[in-house]
Amino acid sequence: MKRSTCVRLLAGLALVAVVPLTAPAMAQQQDFSKVEIKVVPAAGNIYMLQGAGGNIGVSAGSDGILIVDDQFAPLAEKIRAALKGINQGKLKFVLNTHWHGDHTGGNATFGAEAPIIAQENVRKRLMTPQHIRGENIPPSPAEALPVVTFQESVTVYFNGEEIRVIHYPHGHTDGDSVIFFTKSNVVHMGDDFFAGRFPFVDLESGGSVQGVTAGVEKVLAQIPADAKVIPGHGPLSTVADLKAYHHMLIETTAIVQKQIKAKKTLAQIQADGLAAEWKDWGSGFIDTKTWIETIYNSLTQKMPDHPADTTHH
Repeated sequence: MKRSTCVRLLAGLALVAVVPLTAPAMAQQQDFSKVEIKVVPAAGNIYMLQGAGGNIGVSAGSDGILIVDDQFAPLAEKIRAALKGINQGKLKFVLNTHWHGDHTGGNATFGAEAPIIAQENVRKRLMTPQHIRGENIPPSPAEALPVVTFQESVTVYFNGEEIRVIHYPHGHTDGDSVIFFTKSNVVHMGDDFFAGRFPFVDLESGGSVQGVTAGVEKVLAQIPADAKVIPGHGPLSTVADLKAYHHMLIETTAIVQKQIKAKKTLAQIQADGLAAEWKDWGSGFIDTKTWIETIYNSLTQKMPDHPADTTHH
């Protein structure tokens, strides 16, 4: 059985929710034959593909094609057709932003054509059984595994630009990478950025709300104000959108942290809710109650393997 996750399309935003399920459950809930792959020009040589699952980044030029993430296995041929519509060149590299199946489901197909590159924890998690939200996820097949891994960063020189792949520890997971297309002025955030919605932070995979917040802050400190931002889920975004997301992370975390210090229980904090300012942010897959629980668990759980210092980025 192959590793996979299921998605639920959310009206109006093309925001796709990650619901970890086994392959049969996924097939029951999502008819991939109806999914269309939408090509969205970002800037320079970079495009964004939207379908079902995480947004795919594409570098297309004289050197060929590089993709960031590859959604679900049943969509591989549709993704391939979309890529051919952009550029007739060969696929040369596949980058994974993290291990979740809505971002790596096509690895087994595209990995046969080009080397897969990812942070070392991505390979480790794809190789071993995982557990998310009550679901046991089996290991991925060998052909779906990254063949080039790194600890902190790696650079790919491709299509006339420096593509920097940087690991931001313990954000959405413990293997997150953000991809900087330096010449095109585009950043692919992976699932460290859910545009306009509360994110899914996978605490069971080494993620933390604090890590997401710190990572986004570091990205904002180094990208130009006019950069285009590809979120893991949601529409092509701006730096202003990313700043709004970062503001949400800080403010909602502060609310929950204050109530924890006041000795309130999780149920009491959820009953109090968040300020009206954040109401619309909870209209996606992660509602307000779930987001409060995520923050609460992230702030209160003991995570001895989580390094406190991530300043090397």
